[in-house]
Amino acid sequence: MAENIERYLIEHCSPTLASVKAANLFNAVTEDDQELAEQVKQWNRLMNPKGVKLLVLRNHGRRALVYVYREKKLQEKLDESGVAGFLEKYGYTSTDAGYALNRLVERFSGQEGFPHEIGIFLDYPLGDVIGFIKNSGQNYKCAGCWKVYCNECETMKLFHKYRKCRDIYRSLWQNGRSVVQLTVAGASA
Repeated sequence: MAENIERYLIEHCSPTLASVKAANLFNAVTEDDQELAEQVKQWNRLMNPKGVKLLVLRNHGRRALVYVYREKKLQEKLDESGVAGFLEKYGYTSTDAGYALNRLVERFSGQEGFPHEIGIFLDYPLGDVIGFIKNSGQNYKCAGCWKVYCNECETMKLFHKYRKCRDIYRSLWQNGRSVVQLTVAGASA
């Protein structure tokens, strides 16, 4: 499973590893919940000093949803104008990153599918998260890493940046660089 997590980190989380995005997530296929917990613990030992953390949001059968984030960048996102009021509608009484992540895990355990506010935790623009909810995922201007309802041109440039980051990281990884070597050091706050 260790190589699988490395591959997931490269394929799905390169922008977070490069510190150009607050968070990403991936679905891990696992035969053994205990093995996954050990792998996440091991990766946290390796990545926490660089400011990156892994958190299992949900375990469902043989699939686990793993959230990879930079706590400092996540806190900056949660502190943006309008975010506290938006999250309050979903039962978040604080935008402290630790509290908010615990609440998000609770929301995952209490319902099927994704709690729609996950977009905030994935560093999507608030306007796009609200647009997705109001339009039930329809009527978007364009789609890439998420469905876009605002600032289409700016977001398309961002999508390109994320794709380029992933492609570079994938190439470097395939040529022998480790995930830890590729992870940009940042504040571990």
